[in-house]
Amino acid sequence: MSSDFEAYEQDFGTLTAEVTNKIGRIPKLSGEEKTQLVLNVDKQLEEVRELLEQMDLEAREIPIQSRAMYNSRLKSYKQEVEKLEKDFKRSRIAYSDEVRNELLGDEASSSENQRAHLLDNTEKLERSSRRLEAGYQIAVETEQVGQEILSNLNSDREKIQRARERRAPTPESPTSCPVPHVSLALATCITPTRAARGEKGWKDGRRGEKSSSK
Repeated sequence: MSSDFEAYEQDFGTLTAEVTNKIGRIPKLSGEEKTQLVLNVDKQLEEVRELLEQMDLEAREIPIQSRAMYNSRLKSYKQEVEKLEKDFKRSRIAYSDEVRNELLGDEASSSENQRAHLLDNTEKLERSSRRLEAGYQIAVETEQVGQEILSNLNSDREKIQRARERRAPTPESPTSCPVPHVSLALATCITPTRAARGEKGWKDGRRGEKSSSK
């Protein structure tokens, strides 16, 4: 997986270098030539974003002990892309001194300041939108984790309940040891014997009393 990440990394480096060079050329152009270059850079920036997404996916598949290093590199690349996008927006409304003087004369500076101010406001709105989107994504992921935990708890509860049911005593398999059963025949044999012993003791006692009286 790390080899795929590094392959995307190389493509990212090559493409961002081309974009940086073209962004620097945009203010020096005007008319159709500038329009075509702006469209070309816009397309390449989209490719750069796709490479970032691919690297992000690859980083998630890397073993956790190495993932932190790749996530750090990915974070740096994302910051680089944000800067490129910002420079690109400025380049579309910027002109070199020569082109600006040729097109607008003395009004160029004032117009550029107004556009720069508008661009700053637009960027602030975009940053706020990205933060809201990130917050929403975190909320969704948190909800998913919560659902997984509840599902695991329900599964564990069912297992415990089934285990309890298996251990519960039933008429067919009582948990207590059976009380030894004394048959009626044995009881019948034992009772007369005990009665005979009692009668013999009584007779012996009577004979003892008579001997004493004599």
